[in-house]
Amino acid sequence: MTSGPGQTAAAIAARRQQTQDKLTRVEKAITQLRRERGRIAVRAIAERADVSPTFLYENAGARALVQQAVTDSKSRQDRRTGEKHEQIEASWRERALNAEAELARTQNEVLVQRQRIGELMGQLRDVDGMIPGESVQHLTTENTTLKRRIQQVTQEHRKLQERLEGARTNLRFSDKRIADLEVQLLEAQQVVAGGLVRTDG
Repeated sequence: MTSGPGQTAAAIAARRQQTQDKLTRVEKAITQLRRERGRIAVRAIAERADVSPTFLYENAGARALVQQAVTDSKSRQDRRTGEKHEQIEASWRERALNAEAELARTQNEVLVQRQRIGELMGQLRDVDGMIPGESVQHLTTENTTLKRRIQQVTQEHRKLQERLEGARTNLRFSDKRIADLEVQLLEAQQVVAGGLVRTDG
């Protein structure tokens, strides 16, 4: 049984349509992967488009689509990597500038403190030169004596404070006792006065 020209043409047209359908699915798969920011690779495109990797390699149109998609993906990835690198570099540059400014401020502060220390050391040397050694020893001894005297006075003050508090407590007790006695005396006077009245009557 032989096939006629019509059947051959129909078979060719059917293969072309199948090929075109596959190319359409490949384009759609590439578009989806780009939108999802998926990995643009032959196997990923083949699985998404439901075609064989061989078709992507052997068909010129499919191969061109894949190569263009891979190139575009690599360019976008390079751009994203470059932008991220620039952001990181800018962040580190800002940190470096801040660190340099802080270092300069610290160095200035150290310089000011060193100058102040030098001035104070000079003043100490001047004082040492003005006051004889015996006078310094005398001042030290007197200072120690005054500190001891202050401790003694503090202790005496504490003792007097305790005595004063005791005296106040005793005074409050005495006032209460006197008030009680006054009440008892008043009651006794009322009893005596009442008895006299009954006797007179």
